[in-house]
Amino acid sequence: MRSTRTRRRGTALAALGLALAAGVAGLGPSGAGASSHREAPLIAADPAVDNTDVYAFASPDRPGYATFVANFIPFEEPNGGPNFYPFATDAVYNINIDNNGDARPDVVYRWTFHNIDKRGGSTFLYNNGPVTSIADENLLFRQTYTLQASFHGGPFQTRVSNAPVAPSRVGPASMPDYAKLRDQAVTTLPGGWKIFAGQADDPFFLDLRVFDLLYGGNLKEVGQDTLGGYNVNTIAIQVPFKDVALNADAKRNPVIGTWSTAERPRVRITGKTTTSTKDLVQVSRLGNPLVNEVVVPSGLKDAFNALPPDKDASVAPVVARVKDPEVPKLIQGIYGVKAPATPRNDLAEIFLTGITTKAGGPIKADLNSQLNNADVNPSAFRPSEMLRLNLSVKPTAKPNRLGVLAGDLQGFPNGRRLTDDVVDIELQALEGAAQTGKLVSALAAGDAVNANDRAFGTSFPYVALPNVGAVNNGTSAGNPSQSSAAAVTPARSAPPAEQSVRAAPVAYSAHDDTMNTVITATLGAVAVALATLLIVGWLMRRRRPAAAGTPQNPLPPSAASGPDESPA
Repeated sequence: MRSTRTRRRGTALAALGLALAAGVAGLGPSGAGASSHREAPLIAADPAVDNTDVYAFASPDRPGYATFVANFIPFEEPNGGPNFYPFATDAVYNINIDNNGDARPDVVYRWTFHNIDKRGGSTFLYNNGPVTSIADENLLFRQTYTLQASFHGGPFQTRVSNAPVAPSRVGPASMPDYAKLRDQAVTTLPGGWKIFAGQADDPFFLDLRVFDLLYGGNLKEVGQDTLGGYNVNTIAIQVPFKDVALNADAKRNPVIGTWSTAERPRVRITGKTTTSTKDLVQVSRLGNPLVNEVVVPSGLKDAFNALPPDKDASVAPVVARVKDPEVPKLIQGIYGVKAPATPRNDLAEIFLTGITTKAGGPIKADLNSQLNNADVNPSAFRPSEMLRLNLSVKPTAKPNRLGVLAGDLQGFPNGRRLTDDVVDIELQALEGAAQTGKLVSALAAGDAVNANDRAFGTSFPYVALPNVGAVNNGTSAGNPSQSSAAAVTPARSAPPAEQSVRAAPVAYSAHDDTMNTVITATLGAVAVALATLLIVGWLMRRRRPAAAGTPQNPLPPSAASGPDESPA
């Protein structure tokens, strides 16, 4: 009987993939808005806890393990010193997992950060000489973190403390081998967990001029990866399937939902550098990309960031916006493409229940709803906005950037990989592609940004190394000392005056500024002073061995095993 159900499920998914792939054939991408970069009024004023993107996928190089990535602090310009971009020490960063569909976290991974600042009153510098290890004494400002975990509503237990954070990437003179620093910031824990926190290239790619009345009203404002050259702060964790699956059984219960949150103390005191985990309030939330950005209206954005998923279904305006979204109406008004009829129950299925035949939605396939888990109680299931992932769908050797739309069932909206072009996918979903199996040809050329400007890594934490150099002059490519996991990207050039809709991604270059003689002389004097200080610091530095994280209180179900155990 089970084999019959399995064949039917596979046939339905294959039909969905083939139908949507037929619409993709021969067509280019389409464009939409940004992900969660400065998406709500209050969080835009608090970038340290602004969650920009969440990714969840079965690890392509490590079968039986899932990887979760959450990014914070949008638009980090690499030259933004002298303080650069630390994680907030008075905040809590969480990655949440719901495996039974009640919209409440069954697993929570929690990061808290701590400063080690040796600058005091002696210098403004982040480092006073080349930094060749994560514990190099020349690195005057560093951070460490504590990772705690909670299972099934139980108390948080510490898995590691004093784990090193990869520092902001100052530049090639200060950090001649940043790949080495990245490697030293990856910590392996009992049970096979891998964890990371530190700066990385922003993996999200798109042309943000969508806000100029949808790419200028004529699709001429396309082809520029607005986030190219910018960095973010990343937290990432890789764990066995059984640690996140319902009843630790990923075969019977392969579907999970995930979202990331950031919390602040209810009352903040200026200058306070540490925080208790008591009396916290949620200030940022992210599951599926683009939901709070372009689905939720401005007046509800702050409320959405503070809302737990189990309350989503009870907030009528949020549900109404999912079923009657604004974007298709804008496209109809600007480009004359007729908006699909409402209510949009297909979008409710994609964003609120997961794709399943058990919720009565219009998409006739079983892909990524917790209702598909064998041990779920259907009466306790609650529609909610989160990123859902079916762990049983194996990674493909050749991922398609359009994910499920192109028949690649491991791609978005079944989880989210770094390479998934979620802008194009979601716009087509908003235009009804999941119902019709066809892309909207009038918007097929889209924003002409089809991939990230930096190559992703092939192993954990997968994100590319941080950019160096100014964003505004096209020198954001990394230096040649990088590892092959993050390939160097050539400098980008300015686009032509009349850019083709299908042009390759490019970025603008800033105009050169002419400085007067006085400013030039002053800057020259400062440069000489800084060079002298760096040389003195280099000669006087002392070294310490790299500090490793200290594992504490291993937790079930995988913690009793060694780091190399094969997951069940």
